[in-house]
Amino acid sequence: MHDTVRLTVRASLLMALCAGLTACSSFGDASQRIAGLVTPYRVEIVQGNFVSSEQVALLKPGMARQQVRDVLGTPLLQSVFHSNRWDYIFTFQRKGEEPQQRKVTVFFNDAGLERFEADTLPSEAEFVASLSKGRKTAAAPPLEASEEALKKFPPAAKAPEAKPLPPLPASYPPLEPASP
Repeated sequence: MHDTVRLTVRASLLMALCAGLTACSSFGDASQRIAGLVTPYRVEIVQGNFVSSEQVALLKPGMARQQVRDVLGTPLLQSVFHSNRWDYIFTFQRKGEEPQQRKVTVFFNDAGLERFEADTLPSEAEFVASLSKGRKTAAAPPLEASEEALKKFPPAAKAPEAKPLPPLPASYPPLEPASP
């Protein structure tokens, strides 16, 4: 009888082990499906200087470096070895999509802007539309108060009148001690 119990226990343990191993293989598929439904938030990565087609249209040969900087912003790359070249690189990466990369290179000579090379650039409106693509947006609430709503608020308190400031001193003490 003792042998029968041992045999039954061993058979039960063997079946439990087989069932556990079988469950592990199917559990992997099920856990992957569940993990696919519950994914963490992934940040959209924006790097560099966005340059629009409208900005590039403002560039004219002979512009000074400061004028180019005013139009395009500070360049992302200024090489020590190529002081007459500025590179503007923009990368935008969103989960599940191919990263977007655009590049604008500006070349200078002694007279100012010589030429520029640019990838196909979107307009500002096209870029903003691409940012909101795939997002759920709710309608914005109205930001106006009706006359009835304004009457519910207490009248604004008047600010106290500002007191005149005292006159400035005629002279200030020296910042550095007198030398001997």
